[in-house]
Formats: sequence, structure tokens, C-alpha cells
Amino acid sequence: MKRSYILLLAISTLVLFFSFRQFEYNAEVDRVVHNKSFSTGERVEYRVHYGFINAAEAKVEVGKAVSMINNRPCYRVNITGRTVGAFDLISRVRDTWRSYIDTTAILPHMFERQIQENRYRKDEKVYFNHSKDQAISSVKDETKTYNVPNNIHDIISGYFFLRTINFDKISEGEIIEVPTFFGGEVYKLRVKYVGKDVIKTKFGRSKVLRLSPQIPANKFFKGEEPMALWVSDDSNKIPLKAEVELRIGSLEMDLKSYKGLRKDINWF
Repeated sequence: MKRSYILLLAISTLVLFFSFRQFEYNAEVDRVVHNKSFSTGERVEYRVHYGFINAAEAKVEVGKAVSMINNRPCYRVNITGRTVGAFDLISRVRDTWRSYIDTTAILPHMFERQIQENRYRKDEKVYFNHSKDQAISSVKDETKTYNVPNNIHDIISGYFFLRTINFDKISEGEIIEVPTFFGGEVYKLRVKYVGKDVIKTKFGRSKVLRLSPQIPANKFFKGEEPMALWVSDDSNKIPLKAEVELRIGSLEMDLKSYKGLRKDINWF
């Protein structure tokens, strides 16, 4: 589980065993978030490497068509991650994370994850009832209902919501907090805005915003702020590069390919 969480962090904030019944109610999602950052058909791929050694591949895809969940139009976002090469022999990972995000409110209506890590397996589906501020999680034959704060996110929708923020109105050093439900717990997805920068990629140089996801201290990460994320300083705000400082060394993620962005990136 720790491996998949690290991989998802590198991707996003930067990835149907049980038939989950639909609840009959009209979701009261009243907020409107102006989104000029993403739309249907977006696809971004990343290379995750440990030094010169390829460790994993990750893909973030927004479905080509809008999905209807709870009678609401939603973006269907898939994040997949898999280990490659020598890492695949040591610790095989095949993970899929999925979120259905309201196109108007940029809030999740349903979240799924299918985890395959060596012999470990976990399939979960979470249904969000925003009118009652509840998250209903199903794993195998067990269903639990959790009370959650208003406008709760899952870990994927939280990342996409961050893409809609106008960072020209955010001060350097300011921390953005997004209430998030994951693994049966509510916590705050906290991201510090570090400032503007320019980085070099395989596609050219680009102006970027540097972010620092705030990760609680634990035995896997090194330092007080072990993760750095560089996102394009444009309306897309897609991650172009990430670095994670682990106890065993530095894990890096680079942009491998992209298509379907709402606006082309200005490389120079």
C-alpha cells in the first residue's frame, strides 16, 4: 500500500469487484468552479525513474465523453501506474485509480481504486453523497458510511481542483488546504506554493509554478518537505516534473507525452 501511495503522490499531487448500488436522490451540488484548465480527452503520460533506472510508468486520462453519475455530468478521470524493468521484478505494481468529477462543481461523485501489488489486492468504491455530507465506502462485502466535511474531495479530484486555482492571487509560501477523503479517513490535502521558476524538459524549456505537497513525517520520506512538484505556468497547470526524496534515494517523474490539452504549452 505504501508503494502505491508514493506512486500516486508522484503522479498527482501529483493513479468492479463489488457491485455498488446507486442511491436514489438528487445531489445538491450548488457551487460553481470556473474551469479553464482541463476538459474531456486530455491524456498525459509520465516516466518515473530512480537515477538512470526506469522504475514506473504513469498515465492520467480524462475520458473522451462526459459520464452521468447521480444525474450529474462528470469527467471520468483514470490514473494508472505500473512498475517496469528491474523494479517490476522486485515489486510488481499494477494500480488503477478512478474519479468521477462533477463538471460544474469540480467535486467527486464516485471514486474507485483497484490495487495489485505483488500478491496484495484491494478493490474499493467510494460513493459521495454531497447533500448529506457522507462518503460510503465498499470493499468486498463490507460497506461503511462516513460523515465528511462539506465539499469533500477524493485524492484525484483534489488535484484537479488545484488546477483551477489562480496562483496569481496566491502569495509565495502560502499553503492551500483541500479537505480529502481517502482510506476511510478525512484529512487536508495541503500544498505550499513556493513560487515561479523555469525548468528544462525533453520538449523544451517552460515557465512553471513550484509546489510543495506537505507530507506528514514518516519513515519513508526524507526531510521536512520531501516532495517538489513543477506544474506548467499556464491555464493547463499540468505537472511537468516531480521529485520525491525517500530514505533510499531520490525518485523523479518527468513528462513523457501529452495530448488533448485545452491550450498548448508554450515551450521555448
